[in-house]
Amino acid sequence: MWTKGHVIERIDWNDKLFSLRIAAELDPFIPGQFIKLSQQQEDKRVARAYSLVNAPDKPYAEILAVAVEDGQLSPQLQHLAIGDEIEITPTATGFMTLDEIPKGELQGRHLWFLATGTAVGPFLSMLDTAEPWQRFEKIVLVYGVREAKDLAYLDKLKGYAAQYPDQFILCLAVTRETVADALQCRIPDGLVSGEIERKVGLTLSAADSQVMICGNPGMISGAQAALLDKGLTKNLRRAPGQITVEKYW
Repeated sequence: MWTKGHVIERIDWNDKLFSLRIAAELDPFIPGQFIKLSQQQEDKRVARAYSLVNAPDKPYAEILAVAVEDGQLSPQLQHLAIGDEIEITPTATGFMTLDEIPKGELQGRHLWFLATGTAVGPFLSMLDTAEPWQRFEKIVLVYGVREAKDLAYLDKLKGYAAQYPDQFILCLAVTRETVADALQCRIPDGLVSGEIERKVGLTLSAADSQVMICGNPGMISGAQAALLDKGLTKNLRRAPGQITVEKYW
């Protein structure tokens, strides 16, 4: 189940938030899926799931993580240096993928990503491939964090906005401080009030929108409730809809 990987690069976004690139022999995966990282600690193995940030064509696994003070694995991951060893599952899994989105008449024209914190990771993996750009007229990423220092990969996201000015819309929501050109609200509140739609310049609707939600449980439940009130429905294989959800913990 486990294979050995080695850290080949790391990025420290702030004192707790970091990314690791890990060289390892991995099976092909679908953007949006996750792997597990593991360490043997004393007499037990500690393993945690992390979404892959990188596209499948990259020769490494990249994860975005936050060191939780009482976490069993994340503080140890934060202290890994280039060349250090970490065990990794070679096969990724998960259903937070574009494969789960209806195609054809049921697809709609606009793809919305709603993410908080490190849950932006799977959406970055998708954006780094051709599929979303080919399938949707507009792609919206609503990225919610507490403080501006928690915004990872911001230059990369701004690069998409520059590369696809008529197709990609980045909507930042920072709750604990005022940031230029960003909303100061929680994502569910911004959906209920209409702030997010006004900022983006698009309307969320069952006819036009597919929404993928990934983040903390409170955001997910609140955002899903707001979308249901707007007439969107949960996307199920037996009953295609517009809302696809993955709880991040």
